[in-house]
Amino acid sequence: MTDTRIVLPFGDGPDGRPITMRGPADMAEVLPYLLGFFPDDSIVAVGLQPPDLHQGGVIRLDIPESAEEWPAAAEETAALLVGLSERQDRRPVQVLLYLCQDPVGPGPGGQHGPPVAERLRPLAERLRRAFEDRGVRVKESLCVSAGRWWSFLCTRQGCCDPVGHPIRRTPGPGPVAVAATVAGLAPRGSRREILAGLAPVGPPGAEAVRSALARARAGAGPAPGRRLSLDRREHAELLDAAVAEFLAGATVLDDDRAARLLLALQDRIIRDRAAEYARPDELASAQRLWRFLATRCVAPYESCAAPPLTLLAWASWVAGDNATARVVLGHTLRRHPSYLLAQLLYESMNGGFAPDALLASVEEERRRRTEREERERAVAEEPAGGEVPEAGPRPGPPPAPAPAADGAAPGKARRRSRRRRGRPVAVAGAGAQGPAAGGAAPGRASDEGAGPDRPAGAPPGRDGTGGAPGSGGGAGARAARVRCTAAGARSVTAPGAGCRPKERQRGLRAARIAHPRPRPAPSPAGGCRWGRSRGARGAAAERHGR
Repeated sequence: MTDTRIVLPFGDGPDGRPITMRGPADMAEVLPYLLGFFPDDSIVAVGLQPPDLHQGGVIRLDIPESAEEWPAAAEETAALLVGLSERQDRRPVQVLLYLCQDPVGPGPGGQHGPPVAERLRPLAERLRRAFEDRGVRVKESLCVSAGRWWSFLCTRQGCCDPVGHPIRRTPGPGPVAVAATVAGLAPRGSRREILAGLAPVGPPGAEAVRSALARARAGAGPAPGRRLSLDRREHAELLDAAVAEFLAGATVLDDDRAARLLLALQDRIIRDRAAEYARPDELASAQRLWRFLATRCVAPYESCAAPPLTLLAWASWVAGDNATARVVLGHTLRRHPSYLLAQLLYESMNGGFAPDALLASVEEERRRRTEREERERAVAEEPAGGEVPEAGPRPGPPPAPAPAADGAAPGKARRRSRRRRGRPVAVAGAGAQGPAAGGAAPGRASDEGAGPDRPAGAPPGRDGTGGAPGSGGGAGARAARVRCTAAGARSVTAPGAGCRPKERQRGLRAARIAHPRPRPAPSPAGGCRWGRSRGARGAAAERHGR
């Protein structure tokens, strides 16, 4: 590495303080401050942008255990950094590479010998070729292990000590570490330490957790006859109650509730609702809850850990804890590589994006959801305004029959009016409530109103001779059946139900009356408008069990 200075921006916004690295020692010392944690078993690539070689994108990947996977890992690292840099700004011109891995044990004689650096040298060469094939020159490539560093690019004989160089030559921190601390940056421990707090619980508690998950899994899914929306409503209530308890200071849930909540979070709708708990006063409690749930994913239920781990990474990112977010997302994608939300968050973080835009979208969705639920709750709790009356004619005279258009048959006008459900229907001769004229028995609609100009058995207005509705007696028989349109109202059949089928059908067609819920008498100008809206209100009453 030459003496060319490399500028790293530490701190957010215009008040951020640039840090200048002057050599490999500064480069090695700044790494944990750059990531927010001490990496281990990691490939780290830092893009350098023109014209002054300032920091661009930063990515971290695991070092594969098998050397056979190193070529693919090198190609993936180069493609990922170049692609993310191009989407964010532009292609980097140079790159800094780190290979970080601690030795399993001390070298011969208790010294930190070169085995780690020498073992990783083929991987460093693969990385160099992958970046140079994409037109990006490697500025420096270091191995960092056990507090020491080695340069893979140094080829001068006797320049570098075979046992490496200490990162800090003095007991105190160097100027780069001081500048990073002043900028408010501090490593949060090693990657292993961060992941240790997310490990599933062990014995003796693991068996109880496993049994609770088995019980929850056995009862998962909509019960016969239930809608999925009802189960989602129960899951949402379970989630909201758990968050409320952790906001109040709780640190655990009982095994059965934790198991049910874990399975509920497998539903994308419930998981997205959980991501809405990202306001400043909710972040710490939400992180505590997601961390607790992640530790309940014991074998063989490890697949349930993807939602709580991703939610923990999301809350950490919003809270400004990028180190935890990066480590947790990397851990999640290693175990669940196809989990889409973790992929999107990981790419956003590696691309240098802030969570502000995503957070604004989540907050807007929370606002809309809250308003929708308040409206539904208001409809469910709305007083009925009076019980649906018993089936029967409404008190008072019925609405006057609407005159038929010129040339239109009255029977057709009645049929058209009957199609408009929930609207008042004029009934022929409804004012005549007595027995049929000529001594006909009530309900005998076959010969009612028959005369010399109309055949017996033909209903009024259907013979084409101008017989007007209501001209004959027996309106009580024609109004023999009253059917309530309100949800849950009963049907009542008046005398005449025993007549012959065709006669009864003819009488019912002329006498069916829509009977909506009692309301103030409509004005003549808009007398049927409320009837049109009656069906919608009735449907709402059915949905809410009224």
